[in-house]
Amino acid sequence: MLDNLTQRLSKIMKTLRGEARLTEANIGDMLREVRMALLEADVALPVVKSFIADVKEKALGEAVIGSLTPGQALIGVVHRELAALMGGEHQGINLAARPPAVILMAGLQGAGKTTTAAKLGKYLKETLKKKVLTVSADVYRPAAIEQLKTVAAQAGIEFFPSTAAEKPADIAAHAIDWAKRHYFDVLILDTAGRLSIDEIMMAEIKMLHAVAQPVETLFVVDAMQGQDAINTARAFSEALPLTGIVLTKLDGDARGGAALSVRHITGTPIKFSGVGEKLTGLEPFHPERMASRILGMGDVLSLIEEAQKNVDAEQALAIAKKLKAGKGFDLADFREQISQMRKMGGIGALMDKLPAQIAQAAGQMPLGMGDKAIRRVEGIINSMTPQERAKPEILKASRKRRIASGAGVEVQEINRLLKQFEQTQKMMKTFSKGGIGKLMRGMKGMLPF
Repeated sequence: MLDNLTQRLSKIMKTLRGEARLTEANIGDMLREVRMALLEADVALPVVKSFIADVKEKALGEAVIGSLTPGQALIGVVHRELAALMGGEHQGINLAARPPAVILMAGLQGAGKTTTAAKLGKYLKETLKKKVLTVSADVYRPAAIEQLKTVAAQAGIEFFPSTAAEKPADIAAHAIDWAKRHYFDVLILDTAGRLSIDEIMMAEIKMLHAVAQPVETLFVVDAMQGQDAINTARAFSEALPLTGIVLTKLDGDARGGAALSVRHITGTPIKFSGVGEKLTGLEPFHPERMASRILGMGDVLSLIEEAQKNVDAEQALAIAKKLKAGKGFDLADFREQISQMRKMGGIGALMDKLPAQIAQAAGQMPLGMGDKAIRRVEGIINSMTPQERAKPEILKASRKRRIASGAGVEVQEINRLLKQFEQTQKMMKTFSKGGIGKLMRGMKGMLPF
């Protein structure tokens, strides 16, 4: 997201080398570049003006000390202001209410409310150990109720049945009563999506809010909507006392300006970000971490948290010992590695959280490898004998044909896998010999804290 802004800032850093201070003259060009990059990323004009003014005020006269260059000092200022623009500090979900704590989901049709409701339910159940009930008050969209029932089952949370013949306010009242009598901690209320700002539908959701008295009113917004997301966010914030925002589809091809605009426009904190269709694809939103990702510094803290949830520590330690010894890393280990990467969202998702320099150093890795491709690689390796996994060099033409037949792929896929494995071996050897340390030392001064 916002790759263009990252590239422009990197260019400015290079041009500022050798300066002793940050002055109005030497940051003028940078501010123009940032302004253009933000506008091209679909950030709202009032937000751009405010951001540029804040950066200019904070950057002017900032001393360049120690080993920092003016460009690096400036990146520090931009990082702090980007984080402030998106809310400053992470604000978690508030469940401080007499059970059940009601969470009302609002937003336009197609923003991903129903899927997000299931994702949030799964997050609350698995991370916060809450007993969660979901209910749909969407009596207009065909199969909306059935969709929530399906994704709730997939997420492992309870579903309260409703029908299109009922009134949304009655559905909410009945679900709350059921949740109280069956000791649920949280009730997630999914509401009807709007195709546009509709006064009748807005009146309905206001009534729902009055009946449900939610502790959290979350506005679900599609990050790919651009300027439209800003307009709808403003309209909803005027109609409802929003307590938080969920940004969906942050992994899309959009320019991503909504992430930088919606908090500023509504004054409401972004609490979660959604990526992909998987029900595990919901992350607490940390403004400072997102600012680091935008500036190419990566998001190592989120990466560590993801690893703690999904990685088998014993297997990882065994592979690490082999790498340190410089031998023994075979195709079976490679399979375990990519399997664990799949659990963490795939290689592309990991690279997105790594600092740019390290991600570039790992450039030989198959960055586009998604879940389907990873499963194909696992299938190929599973079609090999233990001896072939331990000694890939014995894989000649006849063995490759047998493996390809067993895995249902072409022989070229076997060759591609072996090439990727060799590249991974080389990269791992470099890291085990201190290569990663060299990379990190090369980043000294890049981080703004």
